[in-house]
Amino acid sequence: MDILQLIDRLEELFNDAKALPFTHNVVVDEDKMLELIDQMRIAIPEEVKKAQQVMAQRDRVMAQAQEEANRTLQLSREKADQLVQKDMIAQEAQRRADQIINQARSEADATRADADNYVVDTLMQLQEQIAKLSNQVSNGILMVQEEQMRKETGNVSEKIEG
Repeated sequence: MDILQLIDRLEELFNDAKALPFTHNVVVDEDKMLELIDQMRIAIPEEVKKAQQVMAQRDRVMAQAQEEANRTLQLSREKADQLVQKDMIAQEAQRRADQIINQARSEADATRADADNYVVDTLMQLQEQIAKLSNQVSNGILMVQEEQMRKETGNVSEKIEG
């Protein structure tokens, strides 16, 4: 029987008891009272056992919940560490990619500048050679013209003399 029911019966027994005049005392049925006390003695250990079982079960559930919380926390920490590691790797890869791109741009700019310098130097040399050739051509033209003039003046002098 449930301890609370036994307490209710004890209260009923008290309420049914006869009051002694001019005192705060009551007269109760001794047999019923002793029987109720015996039943309480039997019921209390059972209630205590049930309470202990409930407490033990509660402790097991709490321990499992704590273990699960610890496991979840550990997994969360590991996942966070992995994400941080991935982010750091991605940042390092991005930094390295930027560095390679900048180096490639610098090398391309240097190659372009070298090519431009080579073209300018080559064109200047070509201009000098053309100028020399032009000078030689001009000198050649002058020589031929002078030769023609000498011949013509020589032919004119021969005609005049002749």
